[in-house]
Amino acid sequence: MFDIAFSEIALIAVVALVVIGPERLPKVARTLGHLVGRLQRYVNDVKADINREIELDELRKLKNEVQSAAQDIERSVSEAASEVESGVRSVETQLTAVEAEAMSGRAAGADQAAQHTEMASGDTPGHAPTPDAEAPRQSTLPGLERI
Repeated sequence: MFDIAFSEIALIAVVALVVIGPERLPKVARTLGHLVGRLQRYVNDVKADINREIELDELRKLKNEVQSAAQDIERSVSEAASEVESGVRSVETQLTAVEAEAMSGRAAGADQAAQHTEMASGDTPGHAPTPDAEAPRQSTLPGLERI
């Protein structure tokens, strides 16, 4: 702490012995030792408090960084999920449109085939249902209703 050599300490001791006197010197030295000990403990406590505050401040900064990183990740995951969901919905609508077109083309072809068959056999139109008209059609891909 202080740069005091042994010769300087000896000079201070001789001056203290002359000024204070040999009777009161041990009591003054003891009191001075207690005061220096208290001063050292106080300085060490202040240093420890400062170090604790610095560590707490660093932990708060780290906590804030982790929270912001978690929020960024959560935000990116939700954006990706919404993009995937919108993509699935667009594919589903496209498939539904294609299916509707296929069904209308099939129905037109089936009507023409039925008319052609009825005319050839002489039956009245509309009595013989086609197998395609009886089977229910699936409107979406299997498993998409779970998404």
